Amino acid sequence: MKDQLYALPVDDLEWRKSSFSNPDNCVEVAHLAGGAVALRDSKNPGRDPLRFTTGEWDAFVRGAQAGEFS
Repeated sequence: MKDQLYALPVDDLEWRKSSFSNPDNCVEVAHLAGGAVALRDSKNPGRDPLRFTTGEWDAFVRGAQAGEFS
């Protein structure tokens, strides 16, 4: 599955970032085909973004909401 995620194009994605983030130092997220998610650093948008399956992203969001990373 991971190999398939990295085959998906990322050129024309709609990247979003938190309204609470610093304008110059942000993590940006975009949705890929099939519900997968791409993640990149706004300081270096030309680098290949990380990609996560729907299950991986959901687990991360649940962990963040539960305070597991603080």
